[in-house]
Amino acid sequence: MENIYLYMIIALALLAIADLVVGVSNDAVNFLNSAIGSKAISFRTIMIVASVGVAVGAVFSSGMMEVARKGIFNPGEFMFSEIMIIFMAVMITDILLLDFFNSVGMPTSTTVSIVFELLGAAVAMALIKIGADGGSFIDLINYINTSKASQIIFGILLSVVVAFSIGAFVQWVARLLLSYNFEKKAAWVGALFGGIALTAITYFIFMKGLKGTSYAKESFEILNGETLTTFLEHQVLAIVASSLVFWFLLSYGVIVFLKTNIYKLIIIVGTFALALAFAGNDLVNFIGVPVAAYNAFTVWTTSGIAAGNFPMDILAEKVPTNNWLLFGAGMVMVLTLWFSTKAKKVVQTSLDLSSQGETQERFQPNFLSRGFVRFAMLMSQMSSYMLPKSWQDKIDVQFKVPTVKVSKDKAKDLPAFDLVRAAVNLMVAAVLISIATSYKLPLSTTYVTFMVAMGTSLADRAWGAESAVYRVAGVLNVIGGWFFTAFSAFSAAALVAYLLNLNVKVMFPILLLIAIALLIRSTIAHNNKNKEVAAEDSLKGTGSRSVQGVILESADNIANVVKRGNRIYSNAIKGLSKQDLTLLKKNKKQVAKLSDEVDNLRDNIFYFIKNLDETSLRASSFYINILGYLEDIVQSLGYISKVSHKHINNNHKKLKFSQIRELKEIDDSLESLFTETKEAFNSHSFEQIENIIARKKEVFDLVTDKIVKQVARTRTEESSPKNTSLYFSLLIETKDLLTATMNLLEEYHNSHDASVEPATINIIEDPVKEALNIVDKKDNI
Repeated sequence: MENIYLYMIIALALLAIADLVVGVSNDAVNFLNSAIGSKAISFRTIMIVASVGVAVGAVFSSGMMEVARKGIFNPGEFMFSEIMIIFMAVMITDILLLDFFNSVGMPTSTTVSIVFELLGAAVAMALIKIGADGGSFIDLINYINTSKASQIIFGILLSVVVAFSIGAFVQWVARLLLSYNFEKKAAWVGALFGGIALTAITYFIFMKGLKGTSYAKESFEILNGETLTTFLEHQVLAIVASSLVFWFLLSYGVIVFLKTNIYKLIIIVGTFALALAFAGNDLVNFIGVPVAAYNAFTVWTTSGIAAGNFPMDILAEKVPTNNWLLFGAGMVMVLTLWFSTKAKKVVQTSLDLSSQGETQERFQPNFLSRGFVRFAMLMSQMSSYMLPKSWQDKIDVQFKVPTVKVSKDKAKDLPAFDLVRAAVNLMVAAVLISIATSYKLPLSTTYVTFMVAMGTSLADRAWGAESAVYRVAGVLNVIGGWFFTAFSAFSAAALVAYLLNLNVKVMFPILLLIAIALLIRSTIAHNNKNKEVAAEDSLKGTGSRSVQGVILESADNIANVVKRGNRIYSNAIKGLSKQDLTLLKKNKKQVAKLSDEVDNLRDNIFYFIKNLDETSLRASSFYINILGYLEDIVQSLGYISKVSHKHINNNHKKLKFSQIRELKEIDDSLESLFTETKEAFNSHSFEQIENIIARKKEVFDLVTDKIVKQVARTRTEESSPKNTSLYFSLLIETKDLLTATMNLLEEYHNSHDASVEPATINIIEDPVKEALNIVDKKDNI
């Protein structure tokens, strides 16, 4: 039996490494989103700065794993065997929960997850002990640190509201004073902003990044015998005032003499600071439980007492962690930062929700987001009545975003937001976390950094009428996920602890294998999805401004739609013939994906037309007609897929063999037609379109003949109304599909002229630099 605990320690060590990977993948959003979103520095530089911050923070981490030891439960009330069950349940649950959030690209809090997992597992074990001893539910208070749990829940609610509100207010004031032409302001303005921001960030480094280290507990003669922690708490005003003067003078010198952008310096220092604090403090979330388990194991092995009789009072004492262990954990975190694709996905969610420009909206609006947007619009109207018109005009000028005309392909290379907003994000997050730390208020760095970013987005008018309802829905989804984290962490850890307690020798390997299998499955599914996205011929917008240019650039889209449409139609017929519900369900998803892509092209019509000049308006008419025919094709495919799935899903009678044979005959004819069309558009051999159109009557007559045969069957032998309805629906919708396809081909055939050279928009190689040049020219004017 004793060997089982050694195996559990080994398993906990391996789970700690995996937890570091999944944890960093989620928490990377805390310190990367501002730098990546503003594109102040290259991505390589961002990663180097963040890596150095993570490595330094890990090495200087306190190693005092107080949360895992005694922050949530009273260890003296549990025996060694029970503590090991609690710790194993926590690690198994944590790794699966965080990996789930990484896979869906949603930021959550590793602090909240570990706290509620410890709480759930401890409550489960306490209730088991109480039940065995014949105690009452009120005895639970002896096992659980209820005051700490209440503080954390209160901290979650408070940090979400406060971070959003203060972030919005500070950003509004900063934009009002600096506008988007902040680089043209006087040097002292930038120096003052730099002084305030750098003071906040550096004080944050001391309060959150270094205060928790072991060095902060030592006394220094230079501080009159005080510890670093005590000095920081007693000399707040003096430290802040001297730092403000120092950083103001330094910022002024950097701007005037070195001609360096002070906002980029703020972003670099802020990224380092948040990475340092993350590794220095949140490292406990990943290795705190295994370290505590190892310490308990080493003490128990020398005691000679049975595992079920050895109390865990030792965990109430402070035991520093080996520095080499901290260094190793830091290296795992750095490697994860560089190579985790899931980390990039989580960061992208935050950037999409805070982007100043148009993005592919990931979230669908709901009644709550619509209600919030309507309320905000009402408040805006009320404020417009209260403020004088002249004031409103001056405010609007400060918030006016410079217009940058770039091609649609290059628009994605523009920053999600400017340097001012990135600096405000880092500054406000640093200040809020520093204040909370100084008052010993528990909060989540994830919640603070994310909500500050959302608040600054709102104040900066990034959530306009076109995007507000989607962005608000996204924020609500993320916040809902945070509460789901707490609930699911508590419940899952309690369940795993209960199962382990039934028979630890049997359940430990079973649950560990399940966890490993789920983790591997998630990784494989994520990699396969990335490969599918990379391999899938998704539809692309066009940047041309002539009919011939649009014809050439949209040819790949047509070939793509025809190829995927052919597969969807064939799968619908195959699914009906084999009554394969899984295939038909998958087919519906493929149609939905294709429909979304066509809708996205339609939504970009505005930008396409804006790129045209007055001499190329014919291109817009052609492009709009093509989109209309694509929508008709997708609608027909969608209807065919839907009725086929509905028929099999409702367990209706199978189509007759003669009906299946006739549908297969139509499918073969369509496949030949679609294959020729795809090859013509792939090779840009538009002269072949005429030969394809010539087959129009042949295919239509084939479908019409099948309709006539079904009418005859219905009058004489058909006995199933559902079969008859389905068959007619398929044939009629197939005719509509053919009509839309032929209209599309005729539009290309009539518009293509090989003798005309296509006109395209000039591609801007560096859209960010060009944007700044445009702003400079406007200012000079």
